[in-house]
Amino acid sequence: MKRHLISAADLSRDDALLILDTADELARVSERSIKKLPTLRGRTVVNLFFEDSTRTRISFEAAAKRLSADVINFSAKGSSVSKGESLKDTALTLQAMGADAVVIRHGASGAPHRLATWVDGSVVNAGDGTHEHPTQALLDAYTMRSRLGALDGRRIAIVGDVLHSRVARSNVLLLHTLGAEVTLVAPPTLLPVTVRSWPCEVSYDLDAVLPKADAVMMLRVQKERMNDAYFPSAREYSRRYGLDRDRLARMSEEAIVMHPGPMNRGMEIAAEVADSPRSTIVEQVANGVTIRMAVLYLLLGGETQ
Repeated sequence: MKRHLISAADLSRDDALLILDTADELARVSERSIKKLPTLRGRTVVNLFFEDSTRTRISFEAAAKRLSADVINFSAKGSSVSKGESLKDTALTLQAMGADAVVIRHGASGAPHRLATWVDGSVVNAGDGTHEHPTQALLDAYTMRSRLGALDGRRIAIVGDVLHSRVARSNVLLLHTLGAEVTLVAPPTLLPVTVRSWPCEVSYDLDAVLPKADAVMMLRVQKERMNDAYFPSAREYSRRYGLDRDRLARMSEEAIVMHPGPMNRGMEIAAEVADSPRSTIVEQVANGVTIRMAVLYLLLGGETQ
């Protein structure tokens, strides 16, 4: 593996499979009464979050602590950042403190890439703007593999607000690397202008795609990133692109339902679908800790180049 994990495109097929296989091994630790390994004892992991997060920040913290690393949680609120300190000066401060890895979430696309030029330790992208979120794609792939087996030839539908979704971009890149066939389903207004260059198919018709999909990932409508009207109304969006009980019935019996969270229940996904046995949403959260343990282990404890 490379020293940093900034984009899903950084991972070769062998890298991705190594992470997934390592996560399989580490998952057994989570089943023990004492869930700790001494692997990263003496290493320091900094969680540098400039955007609010629940699942991702707690997941990275739990992963680092289960590997016995020292963890520093840094929030932009209440820090020198709120006084106008630049990302570079923050990075230099962390460098001086001896951070071995910096996990960063930032509202600006490209911030992790810049950070990687300023620190000696490993940088892990925990979400940057509308760009990427590679560890989310890894945990999604891990969840799919656990439920469906090998991903080669599997058909995955990613549905909803692709335009503002860093999860969608990372999933398309990683799933393509792992041999899956991805179809993005969204209204034209919620697709990036560059989407035709992505390694996937595009459809505007959810009902046509559902029966052929092995996994359907519903994306949250990110209203906080929307300054314009991207669709007529919430009701109209839900009618055309929401996953409800009737649409679930049209899917293959073996197909699974996914969501990276947090969910808008009743908009992109009905509550009864989110809570159904076909849903992997809670599994995804649990798998997030395991995958992030694997990433930190391989970056800080395993072989890197």
